Amino acid sequence: MEQYYIFLLIALFVLAITDLTVGVSNDAVNFLNSAVGSKAASLRTILIIASIGVAVGAIFSSGLMEVARKGIFNPGEFYFNEIMIIFMAVMITDILLLDLFNSLALPTSTTVSIVFELLGASVAVSMIKIFSNDGQLSDISNYINGSKATEIILGILLSVLIAFTVGAIVQWISRMVFSFHYQKRIKYVGAIFGGVAMTSITYFILIKGIKGVSFIPDSFLEFVDGNKLLIVGICFLVFGLISQLIISFSKINLLTIIILIGTFALALAFAGNDLVNFIGVPIAAYQSYEIWHQSYLSSGVLPTDFAMDSLSGKVETPTYLLVFAGVIMVVTLWLSKKARSVMYTEINLARSGDGAEKFQPNFLSRLIVRASVNMNAGLNLILPKAWREKIDENFRIPMEKQLKKQDEPAFDMVRASVNLMVASILISTATSLKLPLSTTYVSFMVAMGTSLSDKAWGRESAVYRVAGVFNVIGGWFVTAIVAFTAAAIFAVIIYFGQEYAVIGLLIIAALLLTRSFLVYRKTEKEKNSKKKIDRTSLITINEMISESSDNISRVIGNINNIYSSVIDNLGLQDLKKLKKTKKQLKKLEDDVDSLKSDIFYFIKSLDENSVGASKFYILILDYLQDMVQSIGYISKNSYSHVNNNHKNLKFNQIRELKRIDLRIQELFDEVKVDFDSDSFDNIAGIIKEKRELLDYVSSLIQKQIDRIRSTETSPKNTKLYFSLLLETKDMITATINLLTLFKEFHDDFSRIKK
Repeated sequence: MEQYYIFLLIALFVLAITDLTVGVSNDAVNFLNSAVGSKAASLRTILIIASIGVAVGAIFSSGLMEVARKGIFNPGEFYFNEIMIIFMAVMITDILLLDLFNSLALPTSTTVSIVFELLGASVAVSMIKIFSNDGQLSDISNYINGSKATEIILGILLSVLIAFTVGAIVQWISRMVFSFHYQKRIKYVGAIFGGVAMTSITYFILIKGIKGVSFIPDSFLEFVDGNKLLIVGICFLVFGLISQLIISFSKINLLTIIILIGTFALALAFAGNDLVNFIGVPIAAYQSYEIWHQSYLSSGVLPTDFAMDSLSGKVETPTYLLVFAGVIMVVTLWLSKKARSVMYTEINLARSGDGAEKFQPNFLSRLIVRASVNMNAGLNLILPKAWREKIDENFRIPMEKQLKKQDEPAFDMVRASVNLMVASILISTATSLKLPLSTTYVSFMVAMGTSLSDKAWGRESAVYRVAGVFNVIGGWFVTAIVAFTAAAIFAVIIYFGQEYAVIGLLIIAALLLTRSFLVYRKTEKEKNSKKKIDRTSLITINEMISESSDNISRVIGNINNIYSSVIDNLGLQDLKKLKKTKKQLKKLEDDVDSLKSDIFYFIKSLDENSVGASKFYILILDYLQDMVQSIGYISKNSYSHVNNNHKNLKFNQIRELKRIDLRIQELFDEVKVDFDSDSFDNIAGIIKEKRELLDYVSSLIQKQIDRIRSTETSPKNTKLYFSLLLETKDMITATINLLTLFKEFHDDFSRIKK
């Protein structure tokens, strides 16, 4: 009996270590984004500052893990064995849920996940107890603290509305003061801005950051709480003076200092206060085991008979566990690639300018953007022309910054400072007023609000960015629903399955985490394999030919694979593999669409001697898109035919298509080899072979016409077969046109070089 619970404890602590890594990977977004997005310092320096904040916050935390022991449920209503079931269900759910969000590169709240997991698991166990004892559903209030869940949901809504609105207003005022030429204006207003920013961040550290630090006496915290205005006033004067001295007598950028201090403050608060979300449950389980085990040794009470009233008291976490947790968090911060993915999702939504968008527009985002455009037009009619010109002047980005380099900051340091300053003010104010605001939600929505008012969301990108914000906010509510449901299901499984269920769920969790890691690594390799040219360095004709060659090789290789797969699986009527081919097609379409989206930046960055060649690049992409559209019709029509359970193509038709496929494979392989090696001498021969293949496809069209007149009886088969032949013909024609264009351009350029 003891061995079973010792096994559960070991499993819980292994899960806790895993939870620390996946949790930090998600929450790192809160304190890294502003510094990384603005490139206030090197990534190494930013990580060092954040690591110090995380380490200090974790090591000196008092470790009062209240939420895991009594925040959600009343422990006195549960027996020891039931408490362990709840904790095990919670930890398995938390790891899988947070890893899912990390894999999707979406930030979510670890507080919301742990609260609703505890709520779901405890509700499930409570319901089992109630129905086992023939109780009433209303008895659930004896077991569960329902007000906590309501508080968390209220926190989501408050965070979204307040943080977004305040962030937008403060950023608009800051931009009016500094404009995008802040290096000049900071000499005059920098002392005031620095005083406000550093005061707000310091106040945040005093109110939120050191709230859980063990060696800070309660008397000091009471003094801070009772003398807020005095502390704020003194800090403003001191930091304002320091800011002016930095501006006047040093070459240090004041905004860099503000951003790094803010990063440290948020990292400190994260580790000091959110540590409970990762290790609170295993520690509560360990404390529960100690309480029961002492009673078991003295009185022999069984786990199924021992009520956990004692868990309601205050029990501090051992310091060595906090040190261990701090080390894991710091290591994860440096090594986790998923943390970078989550971080860059928010940076991408907040960045200035256009580029590749991760999220697709939806009805709601289009509606809001359209309403904003109309409202802006109305304001322009009301505001005097002089006011509009003054506002536009302050929000006008300098020409040299409009074409952004790949390593340029996503936004400037004014916005980064405002992000940290506003987030600090809101979180510390809410904490002092005991309002349920979420650190994650505040940090994210402030960043989105400042992006909007800073005109980072222009007409070209607004509909995508707004859709992205709705996706993230929707994910927050999904977190609560999924956390509650999954934890409840796992708790029921463990309750009835006991140790077999625990072992089974642990194995499933390990397999899912492993699969997630492998899929993520594969995705990252695919991203890294795509060569991207720097759109801001001057591009020569040589570089244009080289990139066009890479694009042609990559697209033709993918088309070749998709075509062969469709023909093979169409003959086998394999719906599952045809559906998989459609997913490959979607990636190819996105790839070509991304290339076409970059045409503006590509032409902008051509050197003067190469501008005339831009038409060549545009036509190359146009032919590639024609080829992709043809293979798209082939794939989708084949899938639809099989999915609708129509008759299979006849043996002769499949054989003819396979012959085309084999010849296309040979020719496309030749093209790929030539373009991969930058050797274009064989293009003329390939074009000749493709023309012969084109004639063969035309002969098959005539052959099918003859069949219809004699033996063909299926209209659906005829429709599919003709569409496959015609789209194949179009694909070959587009390929011939592309190769001809490339050969002529390459030959002309070679003659000019000579």
